[in-house]
Amino acid sequence: MPEVRIYRPAKNAMQSGRANSRRWVVEFAPGDRKEPDPLMGWNGSRDTRGQVRMTFETQDEAVAFAKRSGYTYVLTEDRASAPPVPKNYADNFKFDRVG
Repeated sequence: MPEVRIYRPAKNAMQSGRANSRRWVVEFAPGDRKEPDPLMGWNGSRDTRGQVRMTFETQDEAVAFAKRSGYTYVLTEDRASAPPVPKNYADNFKFDRVG
């Protein structure tokens, strides 16, 4: 029985926005080891499920899909990040600033 991993991706480090980090992702675990191609030398395998990545709006939808399809799943809960601390530019020039 194939195993899937259900998680919520982290925020992209290259941008400040949170695009594509709200949805839940379902990925298949590797089913076959990768071997180098004799002609080109690129790594590859015959397992095509490693190329599939499905997204769902909620965690419940992703878990329901895995159960309905008969997959065993590993659920990785997302860690709540701390809200950003508001800062004032003028605080950089305060008289009683430390440091």
